[in-house]
Amino acid sequence: MNVSVKAPLPGGLDAGSARRFRDGMALLAGAVTIVTTDGGNGRHGFTATAVCSVSDMPPTLLVCINRATSAHPHVLDHGVLAVNVLAGAQQALSSAFGSRSKTMEERFAGGRWRRGVTGAPLLEGALACFECRVGRVVEAGTHTVVFAQVLDVHLPGEGADGLVWFARRYAVLPASC
Repeated sequence: MNVSVKAPLPGGLDAGSARRFRDGMALLAGAVTIVTTDGGNGRHGFTATAVCSVSDMPPTLLVCINRATSAHPHVLDHGVLAVNVLAGAQQALSSAFGSRSKTMEERFAGGRWRRGVTGAPLLEGALACFECRVGRVVEAGTHTVVFAQVLDVHLPGEGADGLVWFARRYAVLPASC
């Protein structure tokens, strides 16, 4: 069934309900990732939990990027990105890439990186790295939703513990669960 919404639905949440919405979303655990790009404007990256699989035929990820993040225009301009899925031991790196006070040079200094086939930085020791080309782009509220076409997948940290964001804090999921 193909459903399309042409106009906003009536009766959405009011401003006072926004806090309840955020509180509810805090209970939706998300894998912690660092999304990176490189190109004419240099290396850029940010921490994200709003990443998910769309399809495996063709392999496609959905990546939500807050338009206020400094990396936003560079991801779109470069047209490529890497989604680096963090291991449990990489919490400090996640915090650095989530900090507005750190320069890109300071952020990237905290990890060991290599260039992928797209040119996007891939994090050594990440659980998985997805190299992508920016596909369809949709504006939604404060974010840009990118449908990213996966070009290559690397599994350098397969078997290591995972890092998730839940209830507004980090949690480590043992690989053996």
